[in-house]
Amino acid sequence: IHEVIKGADLVFVTYGLGGGVGTGGGPIVAEAARDAGALTVGVVTKPFSFEGAQRMRIAEEGLIWLKDKVDTLITIPNDKLLSVVDRNTSLLDAFKVADDILRQGVQGISDIIVTPGIVNVDFADLKAIMQEAGSALMGIGRAQGDDRAAEAARQAINSPLLEASIEGAKGVIFNVSGGLDLTMLEINEAAKIITESIDPQAKVIFGAVTDDKLKKGEIKITVIAAGFGENARKDEATAKLPLEEKISARMKKPVFTTTQVSGSGEDTSQDEWDIPAFIRKKMK
Repeated sequence: IHEVIKGADLVFVTYGLGGGVGTGGGPIVAEAARDAGALTVGVVTKPFSFEGAQRMRIAEEGLIWLKDKVDTLITIPNDKLLSVVDRNTSLLDAFKVADDILRQGVQGISDIIVTPGIVNVDFADLKAIMQEAGSALMGIGRAQGDDRAAEAARQAINSPLLEASIEGAKGVIFNVSGGLDLTMLEINEAAKIITESIDPQAKVIFGAVTDDKLKKGEIKITVIAAGFGENARKDEATAKLPLEEKISARMKKPVFTTTQVSGSGEDTSQDEWDIPAFIRKKMK
């Protein structure tokens, strides 16, 4: 693990909670990444309710373990996906949607710093929001038509994927994806709607990229909101630093490399190996 993540500035640890491979191994990977000095972001899904109480209990315990190992943790309950998929969606397709949500969470963050676009973001700014941020929320909105930017922004901040409101967030990252016809006015409209929903003193960074995979005339907005009071001690400590230390910290901009560690393909068998080792030991 240490060899794989060596030299990475940003590591994503992403998987579906509740099984043995991801739930048991994810926190180990995350801890190794943070020990190596990488900004470590967890993007995980919780099981569908129909997967059973035991799997959900394992997921909840695994979530507590992971939270202490990452800088930022985005958790998406699979049950929330039921409100965004068609009623006739098959079970197999539902799990594919869950995996795709994980991808969108990772891509929404990585695109604004590694994908050449209209507006790109400095890694130091991203780190300022996501380092030791604790729990975070992610929302996604898509729209077409004359009012597409405003509509996509409203969808993102009111997304069914959000477990709570983004109100009170101390840091927000939003990424606007569109075609070559994406305008600055549209980005401004989206930004206004998003910033009106958060703390007035919140730090906001945004990116804008072109995406030829979108439908013609479509715009997609991904919003990541973090810092819901959990990083208050970090903020207070930073505020007390001498001015020269703050300036020095801002001047340190590492060469950016990324490593993605993915474990979304959970073992779905129901035998003992579906239970993470740290829980099996408790049961013996």
